[in-house]
Amino acid sequence: MGVGSPSERGERRGRKSIQTRTRILDATAKVLSTKGYAGTHLRDVAEVAGVRATAIYYYFDSRDALVEEVLWWGLADLRRHVRDTLDAAGPCDNRIDRIMMAVDAHLRRELEVSDYTTASIRNTAQIPEHLRTRAGKEAADYGRMWHQLIEDAAHEGEIRSDMDLFVVRMLLLGSLNWAAEWHRADLVPVATVVTSAQALIRQALTAPHAAQQTVATLG
Repeated sequence: MGVGSPSERGERRGRKSIQTRTRILDATAKVLSTKGYAGTHLRDVAEVAGVRATAIYYYFDSRDALVEEVLWWGLADLRRHVRDTLDAAGPCDNRIDRIMMAVDAHLRRELEVSDYTTASIRNTAQIPEHLRTRAGKEAADYGRMWHQLIEDAAHEGEIRSDMDLFVVRMLLLGSLNWAAEWHRADLVPVATVVTSAQALIRQALTAPHAAQQTVATLG
């Protein structure tokens, strides 16, 4: 008959609803990543998503509910991506190499791949406390992953013994996250940011004997 059965029409409506919800989330991530929490308004989100502002309330109870979803997803996606990258490490990758892989994965996700991750990194500290529960849990889990990375490298003697490992983690993640604030793709390629960060971090962390072993291996 051309119009489809009731179940077929329901399936089409369901797919369209999911697509519209996704467009709204994508638009929110884009607006948040550039304008911040205070500057994000539903009319801006609606314009980017191509929907009426009133239609957003069909999917989300409030602007804060929409923001909370985006920030949680951004951190969850970042953690999964870095975890997958580390799981793909080869047997020849030492502990410092794994830290460098994580640095690469974090920066590229933050700076060139995901508006969600950029929005999360730039806005989690700005949102009201009651919206931070899910995002805060993801951030804590992500921090523990980095803690384990650094602890493993220290246990293998690959990190200088005069380093406080908690301070190392906080400074390292802080510097990676701060890149979202200053980086401009038209001035500095992301690849340059990644290689510069890796060189700086490797030089700062590597124990002298581990550095000598690396040079000997390369030689």
